[in-house]
Amino acid sequence: MHVFLPIAEVSVNFLVLLGIGGAVGVLSGMFGVGGGFLITPLLFLIGIPPSVAVATSANQVVASSVSGLMAHLRRRTVDLKMGYVLLGGGLIGAAIGMVIFNFLKQLGQVDLAVQLCYVLFLGVIGGLMLVESVNAIRKARLAGPAPAYKRRQRSWVQTMPYKMRFRASGLYISAIPPVLVGFGVGMLSAIMGVGGGFIMVPAMIYILGMPTKVVIGTSLFQIIFVAGFTTLMHATTNYTVDVMLALLLLAGGVAGAQVGTRIGARLKAEQLRVLLALLVLSVSVKIAFELLLEPADLFSLTELSGG
Repeated sequence: MHVFLPIAEVSVNFLVLLGIGGAVGVLSGMFGVGGGFLITPLLFLIGIPPSVAVATSANQVVASSVSGLMAHLRRRTVDLKMGYVLLGGGLIGAAIGMVIFNFLKQLGQVDLAVQLCYVLFLGVIGGLMLVESVNAIRKARLAGPAPAYKRRQRSWVQTMPYKMRFRASGLYISAIPPVLVGFGVGMLSAIMGVGGGFIMVPAMIYILGMPTKVVIGTSLFQIIFVAGFTTLMHATTNYTVDVMLALLLLAGGVAGAQVGTRIGARLKAEQLRVLLALLVLSVSVKIAFELLLEPADLFSLTELSGG
């Protein structure tokens, strides 16, 4: 039961696409991640061109993040002022990321560059998550629950100029670090088709010193607009957003998220992080392995001499 994807120009079993959307939806419900950093490489593995996978995944991130933001707005756990500062840097980063993406596309190297980025980022992040999670489980067994993270009283963030007061976060810090964090995540969104929450959330906690209760909602606020901007740019400049692919992924994701939420409620936080780390590492290894394998269809370009 195959469906032809007009933009990707490939025919794929629609049950496989529903399964990928559902699996990522389960992970989203279990781990509280948008899933862009997993759904894009999974699309690589079933033959979707990386340029189409990146653009369509950005669209998926927008849809999966809206419902989460609505819930946080109702609980008033969103720092809108911080969100606007992050968004300013994010839009600039996304615009520059699009320039880099288009440049690589003109060189014919965008597919390789995107896949290498995924191998690097997923490998590093998955490794760090696994080490941290295993250490947390070991400490919990030896000394009981770990103490809550305490924000530093003063750091380099407080010493920089252009300070702003963020009342919802209880912070009075320079606007420069949030702009830089947003800028970096914006570039990743444009080049890799991710929301960037897996990088933004730790940066907001450990660099900006934001309280955990407002981090997720504020991150989702920035991600929605940056990923939406990225989707629009890909759709209007590269024409690589496949609506049929996006709809099938969304259909599976909505159902999967409900299942994932129930599964996640039965597991401990440390166990969830270990499972997510192992999944991230396995995807990274799989992409790296595919890059090292000899292609099934080899071809060469030779210069034809005039006769």
